[in-house]
Amino acid sequence: MSAEVQYAVDKTVDCQGLSCPMPIVKTKRAIDEVLPGEVLEVIATDPGSVVDIQSFADRTGHEYLGTVQNGKTYKHYIRRAAAKQSHDERRHPHTVSHDALFEKVSDLPLIVDVREHAEYASGHIPGATSIPLGQMKDAIPQLRKLSEREIFVVCHSGNRSDTACQILQEHGFKRVFNVLGGMQKWQGPVVAHGSGTGSRAQ
Repeated sequence: MSAEVQYAVDKTVDCQGLSCPMPIVKTKRAIDEVLPGEVLEVIATDPGSVVDIQSFADRTGHEYLGTVQNGKTYKHYIRRAAAKQSHDERRHPHTVSHDALFEKVSDLPLIVDVREHAEYASGHIPGATSIPLGQMKDAIPQLRKLSEREIFVVCHSGNRSDTACQILQEHGFKRVFNVLGGMQKWQGPVVAHGSGTGSRAQ
């Protein structure tokens, strides 16, 4: 994370106290309210916002300038790209519904949970592997031997998992599915830290 800021801020959006997906929702709205070349500051307290903001900028063509952390507060900085440099947010084409995934749970499917460790510990799908989005690229060698299997990727709302799916696809994983709606709408079984543990990928 950046130690200090060397640029002027043209607009600030306050996302303190909000969890995924709201920091990204507000960021998407706010970036349209600044001019190309201007800088948007996003203030958040959700640790997941760090990778969320970075991936949003990467997927839309805007310039991620950095993040400054002060205690539990994160200040993210994005410079809006010119119209010819920005593009619609890329989305992973392959998805799975909660109902379809629920039918597979008893078969022990390969589920990767890309939320932060604390979120995972508070409640996750039985058997899910915890790999926070920020660690996904480092986990590619661990997952490589499983590249022929179906991989179901879940987060809180479906945003971080979409990014993770794109990363896996870029590294040759062809059977990757984003779990629509994420854990916030999951009605199936959940294991909380202390009552059981999600298994790691084998």
